[in-house]
Amino acid sequence: MQIRDLVVIKKDGSRSTFDRDKVVKSLQIALRKRPVDEEQIERIVNGIHRRLESLGENEVPSKLIGELVMDVLMEMDQVAYLRYASVYRNFREAKDFGDFLGKMGRQGDD
Repeated sequence: MQIRDLVVIKKDGSRSTFDRDKVVKSLQIALRKRPVDEEQIERIVNGIHRRLESLGENEVPSKLIGELVMDVLMEMDQVAYLRYASVYRNFREAKDFGDFLGKMGRQGDD
């Protein structure tokens, strides 16, 4: 059986090979000065990569990768989650960020 590279379909429709280093870098930025070491980041990225491969698809939307990263960060570190979400969700105004925080607070009440 031949293992194929995962292809990421970006928002604009373009495609590129899955680059685990991009995921590592985005996690490092979100987790900067948080109590998480490089080994934990590697485990997170490996887990995300395995989940993507387990889908059985050669092409995955970039949105799915972002959502998987956000899921992990939400459980792991809320500060890192907010950092990542602020870039990933591309908040345009402070109100957008405030709305997101409100939703996050309501999810914590469940």
